[in-house]
Formats: sequence, C-alpha cells, structure tokens
Amino acid sequence: MNRMRKVWVALHITAGLSGWAALTHAAQVSTPDASRGQAVAAVCAACHGADGNSAAETFPKLAGQHAGYIVKQLGDFKAQSAGGQPVRTNPIMAGMASALSDQQVVDVAAYFASQTPKPGDAQNKDTFALGQKIYRGGIADKGVPACAGCHGPTGQGIPSQYPRLSGQWAAYTTAQLTAFTQGAGARDNSVPMHAIASRLSDSEIKAVADYISGLR
Repeated sequence: MNRMRKVWVALHITAGLSGWAALTHAAQVSTPDASRGQAVAAVCAACHGADGNSAAETFPKLAGQHAGYIVKQLGDFKAQSAGGQPVRTNPIMAGMASALSDQQVVDVAAYFASQTPKPGDAQNKDTFALGQKIYRGGIADKGVPACAGCHGPTGQGIPSQYPRLSGQWAAYTTAQLTAFTQGAGARDNSVPMHAIASRLSDSEIKAVADYISGLR
C-alpha cells in the first residue's frame, strides 16, 4: 500500500466512524429494528421510494446502503451543537433529520439497508472509458486515487466506512461530487472527498458518475 493510499484510508475510516460513534455513545438506543424503521420510512417514500429505490434521479437510492453510513449522513444534516451549521447542507433533509429521534434514525437506517437495490445502467458510451479509468485506476498526475480502492470494484463499499455506490443515479452522484468541491455551505462532511473531488474537472465528474450508475 503506497503512502497516498494509506492517507486516504486513514482519513476515510476516521470520518466514517465518527458520526456513528457519536450517536451510539451519546444516546441510549436499543438494537436497530427494521420493522420499526419501515414505519419511519413512510415519510421518506415520496422522495426515496417506499423500499429505498427512488424513481427520480435527483433523490439518492437508499436501498442496500450501509446502515452506519445512513446514520452518519442523517446526523450530518442536523444543526451541530452550540448552534453550529450542519456539515451537509440541505434545507429539506435538515428538517426531516431533525424531526427523528436517535432511535428512529438507527431503525430507518436498518430498514433501508435491508432492502434490495435496483441496478442501474451507464448511459453515455462516449465517456464510459474515462469513467472506468478514474473509478478503477484514478488519475495519478492529479493525485486522484482510484474510487475502487475505497468503494470496491463493483461499488459495494465497506459498511460504516465507505458508502455503497453501485447503481446510484448519475445525476445525484454528479451533484454530490460537485458539492464536495464547494465544501462549507454545500457538503463539508468528508475531508478526503473534498480533496479528491476538487481535483476533478466537471467532465471527469460526469464521466465517473455515469460509470458508477452501471456498476453491479
């Protein structure tokens, strides 16, 4: 494992576990219950689908996503202590997440994690090769590591550390990578992803996002 790869792994593990640890240690929550989570998910269905397979590309697919990752993101949408701003900015999700108790957060995360994700397909044959190159090999001269190094060769990710990307809507992935480039005020909840996305051009972001949509 080269030095750059070690740095990315260390940063991602720290970022991925911190939100989960903060919730589970600060709150008295019982074992996550997917059946309870299904009832909570009813309010999420309009955007994300009843089973977490959203119908519109502006809303992420949550089916099969790692529960720990969902918990962290819901926490990041909430305003931080002492009146601080959320590290992931989205007015709609801020309201939705803030209305959930800690128990409801872990329950709804367990529910979506238990659902079967529907596969997607890459749409742009002209950018497929570029997207594949970035995902599997990175861009060495820009210091961009391979996405597969953390998210896996088929985009399955690693529970609590790296999110599942397989089959995610290209438009949504593009929007999130762009938000990472903007940092504070957009999406400021992953130091390594801010650094990586900031080194990609708009065309490279779109190419790798389209490639990811077809991973399975």
